[in-house]
Amino acid sequence: MTLGALIDLGLEPDWLRNFIHSLDLGEIGVNIERVNRRGINCGRVWFEIPEQKGHRHLRHIVEIIEKAPISELTRKRSIAAFQRLGAAEAEVHGTTMEKVHFHEVGAIDAILDIVCSMAAVEQLGFQEFYTRPIVVGSGFIDIDHGRYPVPAPATLKILEGLPLTGFDVEGECTTPTGATLIATLTAGQLAPNQLRVVKSGYGAGTRNPEGRPNALRLIVCELGSAADLVYVLQADLDDMRGEDVPAALQAALDAGALDATTHPIAMKKGRPGLRLEALVAAGALTAVADAVLRHTTTLGVRYWPTQRSILERVEDHIDWRGQRIRVKRALLPDGQSRSKPEYDDLAAAAREAGVPIPQARAEIEALQHK
Repeated sequence: MTLGALIDLGLEPDWLRNFIHSLDLGEIGVNIERVNRRGINCGRVWFEIPEQKGHRHLRHIVEIIEKAPISELTRKRSIAAFQRLGAAEAEVHGTTMEKVHFHEVGAIDAILDIVCSMAAVEQLGFQEFYTRPIVVGSGFIDIDHGRYPVPAPATLKILEGLPLTGFDVEGECTTPTGATLIATLTAGQLAPNQLRVVKSGYGAGTRNPEGRPNALRLIVCELGSAADLVYVLQADLDDMRGEDVPAALQAALDAGALDATTHPIAMKKGRPGLRLEALVAAGALTAVADAVLRHTTTLGVRYWPTQRSILERVEDHIDWRGQRIRVKRALLPDGQSRSKPEYDDLAAAAREAGVPIPQARAEIEALQHK
């Protein structure tokens, strides 16, 4: 269903066929078609996999992915997805990830679904991923171990921590593979409240039940530029060495924070402390929160969405005494602009020229106004 929706969004069928051929998984039949699901025109992708015997362990699948001619990003995401799937299966069945195995045909089908989806979203240039509450369905499903309630045990384990809904919808609406793709790509991040919709695509499932379209909808959106939706993330610290604070700020920035600062606060019982505060784009929220939890002594972080208005900015450069200095220029609403040299470039150029930084700044600003 994911690949069908990505085809609907513009993924070239020939690209998908060539990509699958490059994985060298045998004679895989790739079928791409248009179907109707309760009035919705959908893309549908399904595979013909030759009959095979035996099974593969998780390590065998990881070896296939590691040897595949794919980008490092696709490789990283695909392995993370299978590790998530393997961990869930292991916990449900009371075994270890090393002993988890997939039946041969099922293993190839999962490789195709996961690796192709990860490669396809990169091919289409999608950078951030969000989810709405995931419809899981209800009823019962027959699996190798017997008859089990929906959502299947592994599906439910994979979706721990993610928002769920649709427990009153009949049938299995989310499979372990589908849950793995959602969990790996979105980490449960809910879509921002304000989005600019660019395009939508639908991928058809095999079943065609009465009363609802059995289709996955993917929506391509752009986040606003002039009024960006961002998050403020905070952590209060009263037992952290001051010499460790700069490294924590840098860790937050390295994880994707737009800015990170600290300021002194008085905590409960009058203890002096620090409040670490970061400005974070929605797509980096999980990574920044993890970095703050790892690199500080805090036991938790809090965050909330906010909006900001930002000026359009461009980067110029100026040559001074044989040194190239970057200059940031901000464009004001009235058409005027203000600019300043990049401090790191300014300081480095001043050291190279053997002059004080204030003198270098004055000379550079004079050149800017010529």
